[in-house]
Amino acid sequence: MTKLKVARPPATLGDVRFRPFGITDAERLRRMSERLSKNSLYFRFWSGTPHVPDVYVSALGRLDHWDREAMVALLDDEMIGVAEYVRDRERPWRADLAVLVSDPWQRHGVGHRLVAYLASLAGRRGITGFEADVILENRRALLWIAAGWPTARSSRADGAAHFTLPLPFPPTPPKDRPRP
Repeated sequence: MTKLKVARPPATLGDVRFRPFGITDAERLRRMSERLSKNSLYFRFWSGTPHVPDVYVSALGRLDHWDREAMVALLDDEMIGVAEYVRDRERPWRADLAVLVSDPWQRHGVGHRLVAYLASLAGRRGITGFEADVILENRRALLWIAAGWPTARSSRADGAAHFTLPLPFPPTPPKDRPRP
């Protein structure tokens, strides 16, 4: 497998395109694995997978764009991030949220922008809040939620934090903090 060249993130997100996940994005998502560390994969999929799991790629290929939606971030036609929600069938006003951003692009606003677009779509579809589970080792995600979503509520159990994230999503990203 050839490693993809990855440009350093631009000073702004002006070069990055954001749009819904489409049927032609499966290969882009698979290639994004080359720009994900073991930690990033573990934090997102809660397992030691060496790449984005095929079952996840297949699930995104079956989006209905109502109860299950995903947004992608693209740079030069390569995926650098993806965020999705899946509506809770028993509580249709809630949806589970998950975000994955390639390592070179973390802490540059890509995840925030993906969630902002996704939250806007969700709100128009009757969803009033997201829920998210974050492994306690994922300090960056925990700090991002604490700084950027002041109305979030959390609880902890079994090595993870469970967040209830009311919509609307705060419009401005939190100030960038020094890297831990």
